[in-house]
Amino acid sequence: MMFCNEKKLLEVERVVKANDRDYNEKFQYADNRIHTSKYNILTFLPINLFEQFQRVANAYFLFLLILQLIPEISSLTWFTTIVPLVLVISMTAVKDATDDFFRHKSDNQVNNRQSEVLINSKLQNEKWMNVKVGDIIKLENNQFVAADLLLLSSSEPHGLCYVETAELDGETNLKVRQALPVTSELGADISSLAKFDGIVICEAPNNKLDRFSGVLSWKDSKHTLSNQKIILRGCVLRNTSWCFGMVLFAGPDTKLMQNSGKTKFKRTSIDRLMNTLVLWIFGFLVCLGIILAVGNSIWESEVGNQFRTSLFWREGEKSSLFSGFLTFWSYVIILNTLVPISLYVSVEVIRLGHSYFINWDRKMYYAAKAMPAEARTTTLNEELGQIEYIFSDKTGTLTQNIMTFKKCSINGRVYAGEVLDDLDQKKEITKKKEAVDFSGKSKSERTLHFFDHSLMESIELGDPKVHEFLRLLALCHTVMSEEDSAGQLVYQVQSPDEGALVTAARNFGFIFKSRTPETITIEELGTPVTYQLLAFLDFNNIRKRMSVIVRNPEGQIKLYSKGADTILFEKLHPSNEDLLSLTSDHLSEFAGEGLRTLAIAYRELDDKYFKMWQKMLEDANSAIAERDERISGLYEEIERDLMLLGATAVEDKLQEGVIETITSLSLANIKIWILTGDKQETAINIGYACNVLTDAMDAVFVITGNTAVEVREELRKAKENLLGQNTSFSNGHAVYENKQRLELDSGAGETVTGEYALVINGHSLAHALESDVEKDLLELACVCKTVVCCRVTPLQKAQVVELVKKHRNAVTLAIGDGANDVSMIKSAHIGIGISGQEGLQAVLASDYALAQFRYLQRLLLVHGRWSYYRMCKFLCYFFYKNFAFTLVHFWFAFYCGFSAQTVYDQWFITLFNIVYTSLPVLAMGVFDQDVSEQNSMDCPQLYEPGQLNLLFNKRRFFICVAHGIYTSLILFFIPYGAFYNVAAEDGQHIADYQSFAVTVATSLVIVVSVQIALDTSYWTVVNHVFIWGSVATYFSILLAMHSDGVFGIFPRQFPFVGNARRSLSQKFVWLVVLLTAVTSVMPVVVFRFLKMHLYPSLSDQIRRWQKAQRKERPLRSRRPQTRRSSSRRSGYAFAHQEGYGELITSGKNMRAKSPAPTSGLEKMLYSNTSWIGNLCKKTTDVVSGFSHDKTVKL
Repeated sequence: MMFCNEKKLLEVERVVKANDRDYNEKFQYADNRIHTSKYNILTFLPINLFEQFQRVANAYFLFLLILQLIPEISSLTWFTTIVPLVLVISMTAVKDATDDFFRHKSDNQVNNRQSEVLINSKLQNEKWMNVKVGDIIKLENNQFVAADLLLLSSSEPHGLCYVETAELDGETNLKVRQALPVTSELGADISSLAKFDGIVICEAPNNKLDRFSGVLSWKDSKHTLSNQKIILRGCVLRNTSWCFGMVLFAGPDTKLMQNSGKTKFKRTSIDRLMNTLVLWIFGFLVCLGIILAVGNSIWESEVGNQFRTSLFWREGEKSSLFSGFLTFWSYVIILNTLVPISLYVSVEVIRLGHSYFINWDRKMYYAAKAMPAEARTTTLNEELGQIEYIFSDKTGTLTQNIMTFKKCSINGRVYAGEVLDDLDQKKEITKKKEAVDFSGKSKSERTLHFFDHSLMESIELGDPKVHEFLRLLALCHTVMSEEDSAGQLVYQVQSPDEGALVTAARNFGFIFKSRTPETITIEELGTPVTYQLLAFLDFNNIRKRMSVIVRNPEGQIKLYSKGADTILFEKLHPSNEDLLSLTSDHLSEFAGEGLRTLAIAYRELDDKYFKMWQKMLEDANSAIAERDERISGLYEEIERDLMLLGATAVEDKLQEGVIETITSLSLANIKIWILTGDKQETAINIGYACNVLTDAMDAVFVITGNTAVEVREELRKAKENLLGQNTSFSNGHAVYENKQRLELDSGAGETVTGEYALVINGHSLAHALESDVEKDLLELACVCKTVVCCRVTPLQKAQVVELVKKHRNAVTLAIGDGANDVSMIKSAHIGIGISGQEGLQAVLASDYALAQFRYLQRLLLVHGRWSYYRMCKFLCYFFYKNFAFTLVHFWFAFYCGFSAQTVYDQWFITLFNIVYTSLPVLAMGVFDQDVSEQNSMDCPQLYEPGQLNLLFNKRRFFICVAHGIYTSLILFFIPYGAFYNVAAEDGQHIADYQSFAVTVATSLVIVVSVQIALDTSYWTVVNHVFIWGSVATYFSILLAMHSDGVFGIFPRQFPFVGNARRSLSQKFVWLVVLLTAVTSVMPVVVFRFLKMHLYPSLSDQIRRWQKAQRKERPLRSRRPQTRRSSSRRSGYAFAHQEGYGELITSGKNMRAKSPAPTSGLEKMLYSNTSWIGNLCKKTTDVVSGFSHDKTVKL
């Protein structure tokens, strides 16, 4: 096994021979069996125990248990520790075993799937786990792919097949794969397939889903292999009757399993604080042990020797120093309950409850997709109540990623989807102005609404430019067409933008019908026309454009191109200067409305020139060295001297509730940063549309430097500008009533008032993230309310998050919906995935999954704030309770000769934390709330204590410790003073140790129960049952354990026989319990009463209002969303992967197949104005315009 692992680490390439298991076995490749489980029957106990005792808490309690087994130092029996320890270990083990059982079940289900394998020249059914590298497998329609295969042949013409990759990347649209021509000829001939002995030399196993390189050697020729020739495990064959494939990677070597690595472990700030506090408590425990050990040594030397004669001790048998040493360990055992093991179990139970509340919240259930909110982790809930920075993607997160064709500019004329009046201002669409009627078009898309009839008139009049424009939209794309069962034309699209453009052309009479690798057939105003597809110049992130070269029926060769205006305008012929200027103005208008734009151009090609270019392209494709660079150069060569046709404008609407959510989160003092791959102008305009940016801001700084020096200088100027404006503005516009004051980290001590925003693009950000510039960037960015980063790569998104995490003591949250957001989601403290149009990869990598961005408001302001509030109250009470419980032993030590005798009965010590006080604190930790969910949403300022970490920190911890120490003093000294030299009502002696122990224990249970009742803000039936039920349980168990019957059975374990009944029958004892409880609780009651009335917090005010206000508050009205106009430019967001151009032009027939079947609270807080309403009104009204003087162009 060690050898295999070493071999795998050294594997740099893989050699596989078809149909030859003996040849392949010498390389010791992994078989196709998968193991996601961790244990089996024999290894479960040792491995699980080893894992559990790696946790410091469990190892600590095991160490205590070992100490208790040493008679010389143990004054507590072993069961006081082993019972809770075994309980915790057992609960965890059961959970782990259950999880692993389901993993085993899943593994067996997958490993035992059947697949047809070609063995000994015939097809045989084999289990997946028996499939080997080099085997040839037959797949049928709707079957899962068993391993990573090289596609050899299929039922489709020229070796095509369709696969669904939802299990790999979450995308449900079909992908096309194609076999090599030389192997597609094998077809379904079993004898030919059995004789196939090709050798594949390819890359070693890796996790790159979008990349594959290899070479097939067969029949004295070599054939290059790419990702388009490979079908990966986890895919499902669709719309293809059958296909054959050769296994290249099996089991753990497949790309699916290579991508199933462990996610980075995330811990909350409370977790990290608890670890520190536990170390402090352990240090405190050691100090107490040392004090008591010294006391024991002194007592032994000064007093203890007086007892030696009567106890018949031999001189020198036991020294005082050694006695002190043993006493130290004895008190370490007795005082270990300062950090009980039940603390960790309780925390996990509370977190689990909070996770279920998130999953069960119907107000975060999205009916359109039948998708609830999902807490994919149970360890981060309280962190949701401490978020300071939100990093959000734009497309599909803030917007719907559902594209609608809105406007276009053709040959200098704008055709608008909205109706314009004589002053070129938008008018409301009324019934008098009907949309363009597409009903006459048999293949039209009914969801498109276009209100400019002049475009249809231009089409009918035969405007050649308009026809050419629409023809380009119908030809230049990677869309696949199919017909559904009803005979309707259905488009399979790679990106929503392309779908919108092809659908628009379809509605205007230029219908894309079908394609083969050599042809594209469209219907032009009812006439079918077939174009010969000569070349496909595919899109990538560097080119930012795509082109097709076609020959029309008249024999003309034309190049049609569409892409980002900044790129395409550089390729235009000089004769386009006037049209370029006009179209640029139109693009600026479109971008000012937040629309996504594309430039459209074409070129007529000479037949001779094209043939020369095509020959050079063939040579470049067959080259081994610098192949990509040569192809890219040839693309640049032919994509020049283009003639501009116009531009398109597509709308990506904001998701429902985005404006309200961002407004509310801003009021909660959460800073929102937008990280997007879109153009700067588009990102800025979407920022204004959703109120991340407002005209009320004092300035918007734009960083566009191309070098590190330029970026540093622009950042410096922005900082100087900000400080200069700060001194000149006396009454700048701000969202909050009082301007927030923020300090720069520069140490200059200058404060900044007002609101600012920073916009930076990707190439500037690359320089700004360099180590000597990033501090300048961070200082400026953290003063700004909003930061917009545009044209950023997925890696840069993660780097921005890491920058804030590294240098700011703040909790971050990243939210996105696409594969390009995964690195950002994993980098942030909290990652949230939106189930959008870009698949499920973001969801699969996330900590929480939501269907819509608007649910983020409820997740943070309600669930997050409550989780943080509950966890903090739980920890404060838990530490108080255990200090009060444990330190009574410390005070008692001074009166028992430091002999390590316990105050309480040993069974009481065992059951106190796991029976008598566990459920009430759990109920508070799971159900408590200070204000209602609606008031949490209506008053976002309630979120601030979590950001400032006010509810549980080191100061609050020391207050809890001080409270516990005070309570322990009362619990010991009042009963001690009362019992000193006292007799019972019948004259008998009562001041015995056992009666004292019962009185102190009873006082403790009642005091901590009353305290948790005072701490509980929200009472439920569960709280009442758990609190008062625990008190009743204490008395029941106390009387039972002190009964004659139990003593008769276990005389050594239950020596307090009859004591409880005798002690609790004395009025004196109940008076002592009452005096102890009142003295312990009364200072807390007085302090809280004075604080509530003299210095009430916002939460106190709202809670007081809640008690007085029982009628339902009116719902806040929503303002309609409005658009802003601006001179900003927009851009087109391309996909983050290459298109299907190479596949489309592979020279094979692509046959279509049928697809598979506001409020009273506000009046109380702000009686003079409805602040939320005014804020919403102001922040939506500013969308109407954006003044240039507010933008600082650096």
